[in-house]
Amino acid sequence: MSAGEEDPRGRELSEALERVRARIAGVARASDATVQPTLIAVTKFFPAADVVRLHRLGVRDVGENRDQEASAKAREVAELVPGPLAWHFVGQLQSNKAKSVVRYASWVHSVDRASLVTALGKAVLRHRDEAAAGQAPGGPCTEQDLTCLVQVSLDAEEHRGGVRPEDAVRLAEQIAATEGLRAGGVMAVAPLGAAAGPAFDRLQAVSERLRQSLPGAAAISAGMSQDLEEAVARGATHVRVGSDILGPRPPVG
Repeated sequence: MSAGEEDPRGRELSEALERVRARIAGVARASDATVQPTLIAVTKFFPAADVVRLHRLGVRDVGENRDQEASAKAREVAELVPGPLAWHFVGQLQSNKAKSVVRYASWVHSVDRASLVTALGKAVLRHRDEAAAGQAPGGPCTEQDLTCLVQVSLDAEEHRGGVRPEDAVRLAEQIAATEGLRAGGVMAVAPLGAAAGPAFDRLQAVSERLRQSLPGAAAISAGMSQDLEEAVARGATHVRVGSDILGPRPPVG
């Protein structure tokens, strides 16, 4: 029996997920995309049970933006989900949270400063040493390097994090030179109150410059529920969708 038949919530997620997948596939076909973008289901504020349901529906990439919630949820889900599941940290990250994030995340999409690169690299190596000594459970970073994306600011005021476009290559090169990390590409959030398409054009241009220096850093993480079409049409390889899959944010408290 499928998750959609087992319970009303499973059916709700299945239907929403299929709508989002159809949107992505339609734009990818229309834009002659050579690779189908990876869908990251952003499950912040939703319970581990929803992650389990999504896994049953074929989701293999999950996003979170708060370490305290993500670390607890990842531990809970690990006991419930057989098979692969990649956790993507997509929110602003304080350097002192690096040690926690590397225990469960395969990707960090929001690297925006040199000090965070240093902290993440040190945290990966420390976690590997602890896992080898039996002092900590293994995780994705014990088997492979942590993939880091440079967050690029497309806002004039840079109030939502990210480096200036002209500084993105330099930061990506620092990531590539740091043991334990892999430079994966770029990420951005469309500016508030402005058209997403032109902003994602700028991100695509940054990606092209980056690939001249680091050909393997080809990921473009862009597009959310409200603007995924504009992102996919401009080469996004990863889209981060929350509310259009999981619904409105649940009430707090």
